[in-house]
Amino acid sequence: MTGDLDAGETIVQTWLAEMERCVRDVAFERCRAIFAPDVVAFGSLGERLVGLEHLERDQWRQVWPRIRDFTFDLDQLAWGGGGSTLWLASPWISQGTSEDGSTFARPGRMTAVLERRDGSWVAVHTHHSRAG
Repeated sequence: MTGDLDAGETIVQTWLAEMERCVRDVAFERCRAIFAPDVVAFGSLGERLVGLEHLERDQWRQVWPRIRDFTFDLDQLAWGGGGSTLWLASPWISQGTSEDGSTFARPGRMTAVLERRDGSWVAVHTHHSRAG
């Protein structure tokens, strides 16, 4: 059982690390590889985003260019599941940028459901929201 737990934690942390890198690099195309085409998501801007095209257009492209230092807090990561489905919940921090160039703290949290498809772990659901 410990091996399954270790494997699950590694999968979740690897997925989060790639998501973090994609946001920091504003790498939309690269991030598409870790999401299912039929993802359903909620975001700080999009109330209900069905499909990867909508998620990228209405959330990622509106937010990622305006934030810096996006980082998941893995010390507070919670996760579970098994088999071909895993879930995770993690807070994150970032710096938002105002129109005048000033920055402000922009903390939040994310939940995700990952599913193993064709040998890869992809998000079938995510929910990003700002804290406070």
